Amino acid sequence: MIIDGKKEAEDLRNKIKEEIILLKEKTNQVPSLSVILIGNYTPSEIYVKNKAKKSEEVGIKSDIIRYPEDVSEKEILKKIKELNDDNKVSGILVQLPLPKQISKEKIINLIDPSKDVDGFHPINVGNLASGYQGIVPCTPLGCSLLIKKIEKNLSGKHAVIIGRSNLNGKPMAQLLLKENCTVTIVHSKTKNIKDECSKADILVVAIGVANYVKKDWVKNGSIIIDVGINKLDNKIVGDVEFDGVIEKVKAITPVPGGVGPMTIACLLKNTLECFKARLI
Repeated sequence: MIIDGKKEAEDLRNKIKEEIILLKEKTNQVPSLSVILIGNYTPSEIYVKNKAKKSEEVGIKSDIIRYPEDVSEKEILKKIKELNDDNKVSGILVQLPLPKQISKEKIINLIDPSKDVDGFHPINVGNLASGYQGIVPCTPLGCSLLIKKIEKNLSGKHAVIIGRSNLNGKPMAQLLLKENCTVTIVHSKTKNIKDECSKADILVVAIGVANYVKKDWVKNGSIIIDVGINKLDNKIVGDVEFDGVIEKVKAITPVPGGVGPMTIACLLKNTLECFKARLI
């Protein structure tokens, strides 16, 4: 089975849109997302435009704040403080990657945790690790929702995650632990990665290496979530060798059209949750 990330993302966006309509009727307010974009890195430009378009479609006010590549760190920090203090702003996102003169750590740490729609602030990271309520990074959240569409009860399942990044691997592990999975993280220093993958009921791959996971790496009847986006021979492919693997598995996300649409939909979900929290 191919997991249709586009359809699942559309369903989620429709639910968000309906909730925003009801909230607007009650409060005469709508969520607002401020995105800081530095430089003219093409993938970031495309991604931010998509975020803005999808935000407007569901009723979220979107504001893109642009700066040149050589902007000072001081100026960005000043703008974040302004957005933190602005009660009309529900969510703040600083598009990564950042130019070398700007510290990612300083930027992430300064964003108000209650407006941190990316879920990268240490307080939100700590909340997730502790099992508390908080904002969850968008891509792992999207992956989790897709997995739960296929398998409602994950308790006792063996989940293997390839990749240990703060963006995907680590938060994904926390989400799966919360579902009572037995979780293994493998990475570049792991021995016998293939053997670990072959035991997985759920395999999440996020390393950015085209067609890394082969057919003989995966368990029959497993669920495969492919987070990778790679260019190969003028085609977009994932980290999993899709054509070979699909024959063996219960479900797999395609690339494109799998995790990507859910990432943006979950950003909108996080923005709505930040907005609602400020209404209380």
